Amino acid sequence: MDTQAGSDRSWRAGQVLGPVAVVAGLLAVPSTAAAAEGGSFFDQFVVAGGGIVYYVLIPMSLIAVYRIFELMVLVRRRRLVPDAVGRQIATTIQQFGLGSLVSRLAGRVDLVSRAMYRAVTQSQGSVDRHVLEDMAEEALHDEALRLLRKAELCNTIGNVAPMVGLFGTVYGMIQAFGILAISEGQPRSDELAAKISVALVTTFWGLLIAIPSLTVYGVVRTRLEGLVSEATLQIEMLLQHVSRPGGATPAEANASSGERGEPGPRRREPRTRSGAGR
Repeated sequence: MDTQAGSDRSWRAGQVLGPVAVVAGLLAVPSTAAAAEGGSFFDQFVVAGGGIVYYVLIPMSLIAVYRIFELMVLVRRRRLVPDAVGRQIATTIQQFGLGSLVSRLAGRVDLVSRAMYRAVTQSQGSVDRHVLEDMAEEALHDEALRLLRKAELCNTIGNVAPMVGLFGTVYGMIQAFGILAISEGQPRSDELAAKISVALVTTFWGLLIAIPSLTVYGVVRTRLEGLVSEATLQIEMLLQHVSRPGGATPAEANASSGERGEPGPRRREPRTRSGAGR
């Protein structure tokens, strides 16, 4: 538990510091061509973009990088569908019974354990396979939606960032044409270049944010669909094992055999038959 807690603290710290380090490193990289002209990468690709880059696009990039780091940690096969997790749960049921899953699966993060935990908790002691299977599938669906909502932020940013960049492009070109109109065809080159820089730099940032955000969203969505399908198969196999008398606890096996009409210990006679005897 201490190791897991330390690991969780480590990746949470990485989530906070990682995006900041990436963006800070990007902004600190010098441009060779710009340095030769007395400028820098920061001047050309941040300062030249104006307030749209400062107050809108750079914060969006930080949020996108933070969420990308988070999704890289959360949506992993080793975390969501560990090897042999279904077999481990089946062994637990054989040794301690179905009701023991409530305490033994609490706090686990993989899809199979969370789905079985919720199914057993909400089934109120029922060992009916179909009831457990329906509740487990509903739990898996909710877990997938929870992770997809996190990935949806990347999709939103990936679609909005180019629009913000296009807004900056239109804004900069309007200002550039305004300078042309005021100067009657003889504008100062530095003023005109500054307005065109706003147009181009905002477009650059919009595309820089959108491309990785949409790519990560597509990859995470596809991977998550595959992991949920794999977890569903493991739960179906697990519940098939639980529904067999040999794979359940003695009490559960007796209950299931009594439901099928097979002989079992302490089986009660139907009330109609006992009534007829009296």
